[in-house]
Amino acid sequence: MPIAFRFAARSDVGLTRRNNEDSGYAGPHLLAMADGMGGHAGGEVASSVVVGALVHLDDDALGAAEAGTALLAAIHDANAELGERVTRERRLKGMGTTLIALLRARDKIVLAHIGDSRAFLVRDGAVEQITKDHSYVQTLVDEGRITAEEASSHPQRSLVTRVLTGTRDDEPDLVVRQGRAGDRYLIASDGLTDYVARDTIDEVLLADPDNPERTAERLVELALRAGAPDNVTVVLGDVIDITRDEPPSNQPVVVGAAALRHTGTRPLPTTPAAKAAALTAEATGIPEPGTDEPITLAEEGDTRRRRIARLLGGLLAVAIVLGGAGYAAWSWVQRQYYVGVHNDHVTIYRGVNQQFGPLVLNNVVIETTIPLDDLPDMPYRQTLTEGTVADSREKADELVAALSVQATACRWARANGEACQQVPSTWTQPTPTPSASPSPSASPSPSPSASPSPSPAPTRSP
Repeated sequence: MPIAFRFAARSDVGLTRRNNEDSGYAGPHLLAMADGMGGHAGGEVASSVVVGALVHLDDDALGAAEAGTALLAAIHDANAELGERVTRERRLKGMGTTLIALLRARDKIVLAHIGDSRAFLVRDGAVEQITKDHSYVQTLVDEGRITAEEASSHPQRSLVTRVLTGTRDDEPDLVVRQGRAGDRYLIASDGLTDYVARDTIDEVLLADPDNPERTAERLVELALRAGAPDNVTVVLGDVIDITRDEPPSNQPVVVGAAALRHTGTRPLPTTPAAKAAALTAEATGIPEPGTDEPITLAEEGDTRRRRIARLLGGLLAVAIVLGGAGYAAWSWVQRQYYVGVHNDHVTIYRGVNQQFGPLVLNNVVIETTIPLDDLPDMPYRQTLTEGTVADSREKADELVAALSVQATACRWARANGEACQQVPSTWTQPTPTPSASPSPSASPSPSPSASPSPSPAPTRSP
């Protein structure tokens, strides 16, 4: 049975981010979404490079075996490009990206996945998550140390254990699924799944089975209403039988960091070569020939007086809205906490790790006595440099207590001539006292017989 995707993609920068590090692509044979992270503008580069390397696969000529090989090869090539970009541009050090890609191959769907972005399948009136997060909290769930419900609010839920960073060890999972007309696939960044309840996502996916555009818009709208500070990106594909249903559009769409000039969703050229050229031009900042912005003509017949009155009225309305939104945003910021670095020591901050011009949206609550140098480079130093979000001051104290344990373990290991590594998962982290900041000197000594847990990779801060 010949099948294809009827598709849609939407993306929003979120409520606190200044730029969009997500990239999404939707076409008749390929759905892809990458959530970038790390480095100065590195997340944007990482996600757009990876998505741009896949667009030539949006083709109907591949069988399942060929599609799996081609998809892995394209991901490996993109990952190698990330490594080369970091070598050439040191400002991009620490960048990486998640990736989910769904490639149609005749009547099969080839799925590649790395990171904590998620894919869902709607079939026969039920919604199933078909990917498992490559994250620290998912490891804790798999070990039975926390429940799935506890994972959703864990202070270290943003720590990912596998992403594309440009190193040879970055390997995605690959599975082949049977395609069926009537199926619906959703791939989404954590800007959706962290802020919209799973049962709500399921309800929206089931509510409008024949309109992926409206469904995608609804999901992004719900994430923003829930206060999502992070980028929100969704890509939907409804599987159709092209011998029976209306053929899908042959004009793919790209959203987020990889989107062409205009914000929002814009159609791309239809040939694989043109798609790749367009995305490459955007990623490098070099425009394609003949793509000048169109000239917008003023409305005819409008008098000067009416234009001035309309302008003044618009400015007044904008001032009122911005004033109210600014107060609400500042109140929200004052209720946030994260753990970062100050004077080379682990530090608890109130606010968010963002700055708008001269306006800094955070302040130091307490600078601990834990030196950053006492922690392993990966994931702790890099994670703390970017800032690790905590849901409350109590959660921040718990995270500092865990870091105190890690620092003590490293000092012990180095004193005994051993390599410093992540604290084994069998350790019980101490509970901090509410009235005082955790102290490294109160942390237990490590047990030489404990086995290490997987080392998390970079983290994202909302």
